[in-house]
Amino acid sequence: MADYEVQTAFLGEWGRFQQQVFFLLCVTVIPNGFTILAIVFLADTPPHRCLVPAHLNLSAAWRNSSIPLETESQTGALVPSKCARYRLKDVLSFSEKGLLPGVDVNLSNVPKEGCLDGWEYDQSVYISTITSEWDLVCDDRWKNPLTSSVFFSGVLTGSFISGQLADRYGRKVMMFVTITVQTVFTLIQAFSPSWTVFCAMFFVVGYGKISNYISAFVLGTEILGPRVRTIFSTAGMNLFFALGYMLLPILAFFIRDWRMLLLGLALPGFLYLPLWWYIPESPRWLLSQGRVQEAEAIVRYAAKRNKIEPPPVIFSFSQCNKYLSHLCIHNDYPHRNTVTISYFALSLNTANLHGNVHFNTLLSALIEIPAYILSWVLFRWCPRRLSLFLTLFMGGSFLLLIQCIPANMIYIAITLEMTGKFAVTTSFAVIYAYTAELYPTVLRNTALGTCSMAARIGSIIAPYFIYLRSYSISLPYILMGSLTALVGLLSLLLPESYGMPLPDTITHMQHFPGSQKKKSEKLRRIKNLQILTK
Repeated sequence: MADYEVQTAFLGEWGRFQQQVFFLLCVTVIPNGFTILAIVFLADTPPHRCLVPAHLNLSAAWRNSSIPLETESQTGALVPSKCARYRLKDVLSFSEKGLLPGVDVNLSNVPKEGCLDGWEYDQSVYISTITSEWDLVCDDRWKNPLTSSVFFSGVLTGSFISGQLADRYGRKVMMFVTITVQTVFTLIQAFSPSWTVFCAMFFVVGYGKISNYISAFVLGTEILGPRVRTIFSTAGMNLFFALGYMLLPILAFFIRDWRMLLLGLALPGFLYLPLWWYIPESPRWLLSQGRVQEAEAIVRYAAKRNKIEPPPVIFSFSQCNKYLSHLCIHNDYPHRNTVTISYFALSLNTANLHGNVHFNTLLSALIEIPAYILSWVLFRWCPRRLSLFLTLFMGGSFLLLIQCIPANMIYIAITLEMTGKFAVTTSFAVIYAYTAELYPTVLRNTALGTCSMAARIGSIIAPYFIYLRSYSISLPYILMGSLTALVGLLSLLLPESYGMPLPDTITHMQHFPGSQKKKSEKLRRIKNLQILTK
């Protein structure tokens, strides 16, 4: 088939049709910014301690001293225990006898017990979270990071399955189906009666979240021209994602109950369903399926929107048949792994930073704006491998530098963490656009989904990187920094796609350095086999 971009060049690159596709697709990913990081507020752990029942006839002195003091591992300060109390039977006996704690009774000799009556949670920041509602603390604190991992397991599943479905049934169909899935199951999740049900719904929400994003990403990449495609795949989609991320802490500031917050995040999703009539299917995908008339109808509609007279014949059947038969020659493609541990671990860690969680999350979202703009600049004028190497290696280096900052210089450490996130976010945006450039039309959605699936392994692990803070504050940064810097070095081994047209067939793909000889030998064997079969 003649080059698709040459055949549709008469449309121009930034007419009304392209503007419509660009902005509507970008708008559809705003809820993704809500969903993927809402767990920062939904599952945050408020300050808590063992509940001492109010009906017990305790003196004020004993009620105030009923919780033992423990040394905090991070600061070394004495703080009330979160998971133990003095045995109430003994405390009640001392109170009834009129004995005073620390004066008449040596508290170190008083036996301790667990939080048999539950916990009381500070409500100065949250009315409720899933942590406070289902007591995901102390012996059950492992459930907190598992909640995020279940979500990212859904993302992993969606990355793989939805890509294949979109390559088979279409990008547009898959995008709107998964928007509906994400919206409906977020709504159901708000009424979860237990943590188990919450996690089950969260898994499905994760599936819908990534499927919607990848389908919209590929759809825009295939419809838009080269220059606009670069802006769309780097700054465009990601800036609207960041907009959703920025709105999250603002909404969470005014809605402090996790169920009401989920309702607020779910309802806007229904506003996207009418966009079905304004967003077209990918003509490239339709051609890859042999649906030439439908593809040509969309291109003619685009010409009408742009007030341009199209040629009498845009795509010929003979060219498309030749194209389709050529696709059967190959059935493999190279695989790439991407690392997302640093991005999500740093984003999820905002609740642990010094200061207000809403402000920290907003700051984390604002950092992404210049990062996505920089990703467009790099993608527009710089080689892909160099862009990935610089951003990943710099991000890892900044995270490793945090260990050199004294404990009392909190704000310098936060600045380094946010700078590291800036670099990692830039590379995260470049990687998505880079992947779409490497794979051909017939495999693009599946390939992007498969690469995203590999990245989700990092997303699943990321919450447990934050969990390591309970053992050592430095450990998460050492692991994240080392992995990110290492991946930056490995990125130099990837194939280069800068300045190359978007591939439509497998033979158009760029190859890993040193693999061209193997590829030529493979093609020679295939041609010999075709000659023999004839």
